[in-house]
Amino acid sequence: MKNVSVNISSFQTSRREIPIGERTLIMGVVNTTPDSFSGDGVYGSPEKAIEEGCRMADEGADMLDIGGESSRPGSDPVTLQEELKRVIPVVRGLSAKLSIPISVDTMKAAVAREALDEGAEIINDISALNYDPEMARTISAYKAAVVLMHMRGTPKIMQKGDLTYRSVPGDMITFLRERIEKARSEGIDEERIIVDPGIGFGKTPIDNMRMIRYLQDFKSLGRPVLVGVSRKSFIGHVVGGTPRERIEGTAAAVTAAIVYGADIVRVHDVSFMKKVVMMADAICRA
Repeated sequence: MKNVSVNISSFQTSRREIPIGERTLIMGVVNTTPDSFSGDGVYGSPEKAIEEGCRMADEGADMLDIGGESSRPGSDPVTLQEELKRVIPVVRGLSAKLSIPISVDTMKAAVAREALDEGAEIINDISALNYDPEMARTISAYKAAVVLMHMRGTPKIMQKGDLTYRSVPGDMITFLRERIEKARSEGIDEERIIVDPGIGFGKTPIDNMRMIRYLQDFKSLGRPVLVGVSRKSFIGHVVGGTPRERIEGTAAAVTAAIVYGADIVRVHDVSFMKKVVMMADAICRA
């Protein structure tokens, strides 16, 4: 694929304009699930999740992503009521305490709606508006920002069967271009769209690493690029260890993602990765 870079200066949420390109932004992950692949879920205690989010903000997170449904390979979906119970009190508490943007990682329009009512500004939909037919209209009505991610199938089955693609990253870029058009046709302004290549979602370890090398190609979509590599299994494929033991491998992957064009990195270890991002930015912008 031809490398075509489009300069993007910012993106819009329902509450603010967020500059892009001055430095790499950090999205801190707050999981409220008992079965997070990364082993960091803060389950059953909104107070602890709120404390975790506040700590990440103090450590330098530019935004937080709150999730109440695991997307690890093989995971089962949770009910709407369970996801609401896990997510909404945390969004409410963090929105009251923090000034940074709150994102919610959900495929359900009802969860998005209540989260946006409580102060969330970004919906991180790993299905790229494919799961819930009401999601696009909900995001449009609230003028929220949306993350559109490439995923093969659903978390339950995404790592099963033939993982071969005709082109990496060409297939992912084609998919995301179609989803951007879908979002626009449903009334979501283009300046509110972020794209995510979906590293770890229905790809082989080699394909995940290849996508990082070709992140610059995703700039042809004309939207900010968010990358989530933190603690993922493709890192374990190289360095071994449990998810929590992959911090050095994550640091290398985050650095490479920044070098190759990531605008936002989604991480679990904010304090550690903040310094990694600062150094990578200093080198790339020297």
